[in-house]
Amino acid sequence: MADAAANPNLLLREANKQKAAGDLEGAVGTLERLVEQVPTHVAAHVALSTYLERLGRKEEALEHAKKVPELEPNDAFSYTHLSVICQRCGLIPEAEDAMAKARMIQMRG
Repeated sequence: MADAAANPNLLLREANKQKAAGDLEGAVGTLERLVEQVPTHVAAHVALSTYLERLGRKEEALEHAKKVPELEPNDAFSYTHLSVICQRCGLIPEAEDAMAKARMIQMRG
């Protein structure tokens, strides 16, 4: 398997292929290897949180969704994504808080 530290996007592409083929569990495994080797890979955390939520693994999904704004605190998308995952996991107050942070960032321009 690819060395994510050398080229993390190889594993990301592999995970995308697995997901497209309907192998969500396989995609999660590939992404987990990626974030193990490159813990700061934002796109991998976004994908992991989305796929884990779809698989019903809500606590794990939330962990990865929370990591996104930690890594990209000035990016409105980070909080928007967190809001969506919180909402899907039934955490409405947390979802609203994350969306408010996204709006604040957008207003700052």
